[in-house]
Amino acid sequence: MTMQERYPLAYKSYPYAKSPDQDAAAAVRHPVVVVGGGPVGMAAALDLALKGTRVLVLDDHEGIGMGSRAICFAKRPLEILDRLGCGDPVAQKGVVWNLGKVFHGEKQVFEFNLLPEKGHKYPAFVNLQQPYFEKFILDHVRALQAQGLPLEIRGKNRVDAVTQDADGVTLTVMTPDGPYEVAADWVIACDGASSPMREMLGLGFEGEVFKDSFLIADVRMKADFPTERWFWFDPPSGAGASQLLHKQPDDVWRIDFQIGWDVDRKEEMKEANVRRRVAQMIGADVEFDLVWSSIYTFQCRRMVKFHEGRVIFAGDAAHQVSPFGARGANSGLQDTDNLAWKLKLVMDGIAPVALLDTYDEERIYGAKENILNSTRATDFITPKSEISHIFRNAVLDLAETHAFARPFVNSGRLSVPCTYDGSKLNSADALPDGPARTRPGSACPDAPLGDGYLLNALGSAQDTGFQLLAIDVETPADFSAHGVACRVVTVTAADNPMLRDRYLGAAKGAVYLIRPDQHVAARWSAWDEAATKAALGRAIGKEL
Repeated sequence: MTMQERYPLAYKSYPYAKSPDQDAAAAVRHPVVVVGGGPVGMAAALDLALKGTRVLVLDDHEGIGMGSRAICFAKRPLEILDRLGCGDPVAQKGVVWNLGKVFHGEKQVFEFNLLPEKGHKYPAFVNLQQPYFEKFILDHVRALQAQGLPLEIRGKNRVDAVTQDADGVTLTVMTPDGPYEVAADWVIACDGASSPMREMLGLGFEGEVFKDSFLIADVRMKADFPTERWFWFDPPSGAGASQLLHKQPDDVWRIDFQIGWDVDRKEEMKEANVRRRVAQMIGADVEFDLVWSSIYTFQCRRMVKFHEGRVIFAGDAAHQVSPFGARGANSGLQDTDNLAWKLKLVMDGIAPVALLDTYDEERIYGAKENILNSTRATDFITPKSEISHIFRNAVLDLAETHAFARPFVNSGRLSVPCTYDGSKLNSADALPDGPARTRPGSACPDAPLGDGYLLNALGSAQDTGFQLLAIDVETPADFSAHGVACRVVTVTAADNPMLRDRYLGAAKGAVYLIRPDQHVAARWSAWDEAATKAALGRAIGKEL
């Protein structure tokens, strides 16, 4: 296959073009500069631009990258993209799956369903090659740019140096026409796991690198495998110590092989050797094309702080986890979702700069949760001692016939939204009979609402304020405090058992104060203007 056939989306979607900034006598200042044009960087830029902030994206490439890399996108990031206006194309192109199966050798140990309940707009997961994911975001950006979206993308603009003071950041940018400087009030660094921005600021990672190697192969083939997640411990093919199989669009399948630490990576990456492993797994008589392959090592690491002065880190630049559990790109989208509204309120002078400290606190809480789950999965998949290996196999044997053992089987705890328990922005729970899943700090679960869905009724990224969700409770038609307008959404749970189950529980009615990222800030059993005003002030950092 030619490179164009293998990577049909890897085109120059934002080719280098000289900017007037490059000929300016002094560095031109921008409110926000995003470094990195991958899915996390582009989502951050889009979110802020939809809120009316002028954003410049600097990318050292000229468009969508090669190779599928991330493929598994969870319901919560799909809901975030939906609020940005581009969730549907991702879900429509993606391969929907809810069912996973775990095997030990030739035996199926058990299976699990990630979304057994109904009433959600989006499925638990879709599988979609990252270039498609990036393309749908970029297509949406291009359509909105034609309508005046204040977002500029500069390709082949590599940041080579960064300095900052109390008032802003100065970036030295290299282009095909030579270097120039860009000034910014704020910089969001989304420049990936190796993050040159992080290195230039002398900031490090803490965590662990696991001594094992995994070979990823994306192959195009016609196969009878169902649309499910299949994971093998000690697979019968002998092609690796563990294997993972996922279906993607366009008849492409993702296969992961655990190949060990002491391997010759250069030798393993030879196409003939990759093809040998694939054939060993799927059968020598099955025809396939090799689309993409790579070798990776597990890393579970994070920065101590996610922002340094006026430079804020998000996605892989801030934290890294193993791919088992699909917590990389999914957590990166949740980073930007948490950050955009806070930065907007700070820039508008409504919230104190200290509000950005809660981005660190909440997303480091999420990163710790992801790293814990990722580390546990890695330890189970790659036991480090003979005793650990015996324990793992005993758990797998028991899980086949004893349900109590199944929670101990860990082939990757899959990504779920982070609940910010203990956040300084939360108010005390004042709905004692309310469901635990919608307590303060939780991401709002979706529910059917008339002909649509609740999360759509709660507004889009263009709504920069908070939402008041009133369920069978009388409230004012509008409410504002501390310079923040709250949009009031009034609904009834009568004849809507899913809404009642998820938001009322045993309560007769409820009022929810919901942040712009659709996390619950506070809830009450009745309307209380003074309590709502206090909770809103707390949620925008007035008490910090």
